[in-house]
Amino acid sequence: MSAAFLITLREGLEIAIVLAILVGYLVKTNRRDQLRAVWLGAGVAVVVCLIAGLIVNALTDGLTGKAEQAVEGTLALSAALVLTYMILWMRRNARSMGGHLRSQVDGAQTAGALAVVAFVGVAREGFETVLFLLGAETGGSSGAQVVLGGLLGLTVSAVVGVLIYLGGARINLQKFFRYTGIVLILFAAGLVGKAVHEFRELLGFENGWLIDPMWTVTSGVFASGAVHDFLKGLFGWSPSPERIRVIAYFAYAVPVMWLFLRPAPAPTTPPVDTVPLNDTVPLNDTVPLNDTVATG
Repeated sequence: MSAAFLITLREGLEIAIVLAILVGYLVKTNRRDQLRAVWLGAGVAVVVCLIAGLIVNALTDGLTGKAEQAVEGTLALSAALVLTYMILWMRRNARSMGGHLRSQVDGAQTAGALAVVAFVGVAREGFETVLFLLGAETGGSSGAQVVLGGLLGLTVSAVVGVLIYLGGARINLQKFFRYTGIVLILFAAGLVGKAVHEFRELLGFENGWLIDPMWTVTSGVFASGAVHDFLKGLFGWSPSPERIRVIAYFAYAVPVMWLFLRPAPAPTTPPVDTVPLNDTVPLNDTVPLNDTVATG
C-alpha cells in the first residue's frame, strides 16, 4: 500500500500541476470559455486509463505457473523501465514543461484541440500510474491494498494541487520530486529484482551459487509483520533473497541513483521557465503562469 500511495501521490501531483498550468494560462489569456474543454479532455483521459487498467488486470488475474511468472516478470520490468525514464526525464525537462504546455495551448485554436492537449497531458501520467500500480501489485501487495493506497495518494495530491493553485499552500517542488525520486528509484530496483526472480523461475534456474540465498532472516520484524510488509511492498525486501536478485537490485540502483543525484550541468541558454526549481512556486495570480511555473 505504501508503494501505491507514493506512486499516485507523485503522479497525481504532476497531473495537478499540468492542469494548473493549462487552467491558469487560459485564465490569464482571457479564454475562460475554453476551460470546459480542459476538464473534458482530462476526464476522458482518466476514464480511458481506468478502463485500460481494469482490462489489463482482468487479463492477468488468476494466471498460474509459467504464464504467471512471464507476465509478472514482464510487468515488473516494464514498470521499472518506464519509471526510470520518467524520473530522469523530469529531472532534465522540468524547467521547460510549463513553457511547452503553454505553447501547445497557444497552438490549440479550437475547444477540441485544447481538449486533446489536456487529454494527452493527463493520459501520459495516468497510463504510467496504471503500469506502476500493476507492478506494485505483483511486487507483493494485494489488489485491495494497491487500490486503497492509490486512492489515498490521489486524494492527497488533489488536495495539495488545489491548495497550490489557490495560493493557500507553498511547496518546494524541487525537494518533493527529488526525495520522492530517490524512493521511487529504490522501488524500481525492487521491481528489477522481482523481474529477475520471476524470469529465473520461468527459465528453470533452481540451483547454483547465484540462486543460493544472500542472507536468511528467520525471525524478527524483518521476517514477518508490518515492517516486513512495508519494506517488501516499497523496496522489494525479502528475508531470503537469491544472490542474483540482490545483485540485480544494486546493479540497477547504483548507476540510476548516480544519474539522478549528479549535479545538473549549467544551462547554455536561459530556461523557458525562469523561476529556479528550488524556489517555492505558487500556481496563482501572484506568480504569472505564462512565465514561471516549473516542476522537477
